[in-house]
Amino acid sequence: MTTSVPVTYSGWQSERQGFMGNLSGLGFTLVSAACVIALIPIYQHSWTSAFISVPVALLLLLLAYGRVLGLTADEWIVLAVRHQIAVATSKNLFFSGLFAPRTPAGDQPMDLPGVLARVRILEAPDGLGGQLGITHNPVDGTYTAICRVTFPGLALIDTDKQTARVKAWAAFLRGQCKEDSAITRISVHQRSLPDDGAALRSWTERHTSPDAPPAAVQALGELMEGAGPVATLRETYLSVTLSSSRARLAIKGAGGGQVGAAAVLVREINAMHGSLSSAGLTVMEWLTPRGVAQAIRTAYDPEAQLALAARSSAAEDPSYQGAARGVDPALAGPAAAETGWGVYRHDGAWTVSYQVRGFPQSEVYATFLQPLLRPRQNARRSMSLVYEPIGPAKARQELAREKTKRQAARDLRAKTGRAESEDERRDAMTARAQDVARASGHGVVRFTCLLAVTVTDLDQLETACAELQADASSAGLELRRAWGAQDSAFAAAALPLGQGLTERRVGI
Repeated sequence: MTTSVPVTYSGWQSERQGFMGNLSGLGFTLVSAACVIALIPIYQHSWTSAFISVPVALLLLLLAYGRVLGLTADEWIVLAVRHQIAVATSKNLFFSGLFAPRTPAGDQPMDLPGVLARVRILEAPDGLGGQLGITHNPVDGTYTAICRVTFPGLALIDTDKQTARVKAWAAFLRGQCKEDSAITRISVHQRSLPDDGAALRSWTERHTSPDAPPAAVQALGELMEGAGPVATLRETYLSVTLSSSRARLAIKGAGGGQVGAAAVLVREINAMHGSLSSAGLTVMEWLTPRGVAQAIRTAYDPEAQLALAARSSAAEDPSYQGAARGVDPALAGPAAAETGWGVYRHDGAWTVSYQVRGFPQSEVYATFLQPLLRPRQNARRSMSLVYEPIGPAKARQELAREKTKRQAARDLRAKTGRAESEDERRDAMTARAQDVARASGHGVVRFTCLLAVTVTDLDQLETACAELQADASSAGLELRRAWGAQDSAFAAAALPLGQGLTERRVGI
């Protein structure tokens, strides 16, 4: 009997962004200023001025090329200054509802803090007689629909099925890499959070037959008492984001405005059902406005998770007369939030968010991300995988530019007599392999991963962060804490709203 060899994966390429090479606009300015200042003693024929100009030039070069926890020194200073200004002006604080100060016009500010203040939750027909909740960002011109999904997983199946499921997901992503596609972003969000078993006990009580043997009921109750407190609940969401600028003509044909955009988005997600099923994903439900609000609310207030889960479970009973499932969109955000330099406090919880800055350089198996969502009783974890499909023409330009830049760097090193490192040689080979795969019909996507760890006990925060970093290291990932931007990182890492992946800056 032949045994299939597990397939391994690699080849992730980091984007090279900058105004000149890897330098930002500010960094390029600092280097230029350093060069000018260093030449002053030569033009003045004064070696005395060199004692002033040379240290200043070295300081500017240090600011441009120095690294502080993964950031250049100039970027670090900009973040620090921006954060201190926000603290001094109390813009790092958010108060909602009764605590929110009214504007001169008498209006209350938006319920969501930070970068989410611009987001609106719209309601649109899903084409099947129900209602769909769509988040609208008027600044970015995007509309996002969110669904809750389940999937069979990869860990406990044979190699052939595992490979087939990965290929099916890759085929789904490749199908979105169309020229001028209206879908600009696809995000997968998964949460791993402690569960006291309240929802499971509620479901069991409702489905236990009155004629059940007392011994069986007692045994089941003992099992619930023992297993419930150590249970772990996982929620998985898939969000699909439409760009109003790309779908301008389609939106106009559907009636224009928000109604037309919602209609086009519903059309796109209905067309995806077949490919999602082929990828092994089962769509449990497309979230209504109250469902979207609940997903947001439970991220900001973990204590509300258990009560809302129990209420949702009870609402399945036809005789239930209580409040409707979900949360009123006006109550989606936190009552209060505070952005710190390295931590985000919201309601009764604290969250630290990370961005994955480096994926494994070696070959890995399809299950290499599993350690990131290991059950933890002292913390809840969230992971967002954000994909941006790239059309064939743009992908060809991007990969050609990448190959040209790397080849030019190799030629320059050869002329100066510098030896090429193995890392540089591997990067060049990966860039060529990606271009060959694109020419063979494969799709190209921009991709990022963000992680968040949330605790309700501040004393457990650093322990939870250390555990997450250890698990990330086991997976071969390089993490960077989102210093100075924890509120924005929380919106991308802990919420299933498809945030993240800023516009790419193209250098010269």
